[in-house]
Amino acid sequence: MNWPFLSARRWVQITQVLTVCLCLFVVVSCSTNPQTTTLTSGDGRITVGTTLKPRTLDPADAYELASLSLVYNMSDRLYTYEPGSTEIKPQLATAFPKVSPDGLTYTIPLRQGVVFHDGTPFNAEAMAFTIRRFIENKGKPAFLLGDVVESAKATSEYELTIKLKKPFAAFPSLLAFAGVCPVSPKAYEIGEGKFTPNIFIGTGPYKLAKFGPDSLQFDVFDKYWGEKPLNQGINVQILSSGVNLYNAFRKKAVDVAGLSMDPDQVRSLEASAKKGFWQAIPNQGNVVSYLAINRNQKPVDNPAVRSAIAAMINRPIIYERVLYGQAEALYSLIPKAFSDYQPVFQQQYGDGNIQKAKELLLKAGFSQDNPAKVEIWYPSGSPTRSLAAIVIKALAKKTMDGILQFEINTVESTTAFKNIAKGLYPTFLLDWYPDFLDADNYIQPFLSCNQGSPEKGCEDGGSQSQGSFYYNPQMNQLIDKQRQEQNLEARKQIFAEIQNILVRDIPYIPLWQSKDYVFAQTGISGVQLDPTQILIYRNLKK
Repeated sequence: MNWPFLSARRWVQITQVLTVCLCLFVVVSCSTNPQTTTLTSGDGRITVGTTLKPRTLDPADAYELASLSLVYNMSDRLYTYEPGSTEIKPQLATAFPKVSPDGLTYTIPLRQGVVFHDGTPFNAEAMAFTIRRFIENKGKPAFLLGDVVESAKATSEYELTIKLKKPFAAFPSLLAFAGVCPVSPKAYEIGEGKFTPNIFIGTGPYKLAKFGPDSLQFDVFDKYWGEKPLNQGINVQILSSGVNLYNAFRKKAVDVAGLSMDPDQVRSLEASAKKGFWQAIPNQGNVVSYLAINRNQKPVDNPAVRSAIAAMINRPIIYERVLYGQAEALYSLIPKAFSDYQPVFQQQYGDGNIQKAKELLLKAGFSQDNPAKVEIWYPSGSPTRSLAAIVIKALAKKTMDGILQFEINTVESTTAFKNIAKGLYPTFLLDWYPDFLDADNYIQPFLSCNQGSPEKGCEDGGSQSQGSFYYNPQMNQLIDKQRQEQNLEARKQIFAEIQNILVRDIPYIPLWQSKDYVFAQTGISGVQLDPTQILIYRNLKK
């Protein structure tokens, strides 16, 4: 798969969400008594504040959170997520797909009576057009469908038939990706690079009324097929930094804010929420943070060193000191929201198992005179990862008697993206935003390898692009096997086996999964995030 695009997305999101390294002094210096000015939208419209500036509104080219969150709220998909769940349900489809015995053909019945924002009827041909355009225009997310879809055709006016190149059990979840939303065939073209970044014409509950450099306006679509939004429209205000968003919310210039402030700011707003100034709404996130370990770099090419780091890591201390409790300890690459999750690192190593870490290193020949010196790298635009690296280094210095030592290094995000796949970093602190909510999306991009060897590791594939260069033919076989398996229980057993190999080989050490906060003024209801961390506009009401 075209995994460098995936890595690019992660860096774009990191630099968007964590653009400014705000020190604690900024938060502390703000007044503790919020102002009580009148909200800007008093006509039933909701003002949403964000720092995420969209690059495009074209679904076939949208692959950053800033763009996808806007596309999501103006669109429908064939399938969407149950509120508060990673399970999908039909939306523009009227039922789950009928799958052929060989797992290659998906037949999907479609909803009737739906129209696009320009009045064009929605039908199977329009959906087939959208899928072909998503692949053939070759935008940033094109590989998501391009790697698995052979063809998409209308087999009747309201029946869509999709043929896959190879079986993929998670395919219905992939169809819930925000960018795989139908667009009007009259407003869009098929052709490489033929994108329309400044318009959006879909079937969703809002239509785009204004798209400016620092603001957008969504109006309610009066011909929407489903339940109308609970508000009269949405004003999206784009702030230049987290501190500006923080202050705009405190001054009540925006109704809802979140997902783009530093832990210090979140902690400050949460404290004021407990006093009744506004609402703090926590949401379990599915973004995972982890340490990628390069099996081709010394000393982490030694399994004992990787195991010692896994044993020494103390997750509760890290997320309390770095994220002030705005996270959950994670013991697998698969988040806790999935039934496939197995806490294998907790079972094998626990947290802060210093004695085991020392024993592993001493047995491998390391000592105070011959310590294991490990470099930790992180992106310069990420204060969270900077603090995490500092805490890990401090824990080792305090507890490991000099046998295990860490050196901290930082690099600009764009440079890091280019160099991770080249193998320049022994370890790197990263995070992962899922493309679709299935355990496969937390396993295949990390552990698969299209080409490699035991001697050189992975030379082409997911693990190479993630910087671990992990190569294991058994893992490749298990990944292919779970992708073909339609039985949920059998697939769950395969994921259990995969996670047992993960904790044995340790190409990555999972650290935490996000806990996202959204803040809303008093009187605002219906604040909820989609499981992919997108704020849902249609349920907001005041």
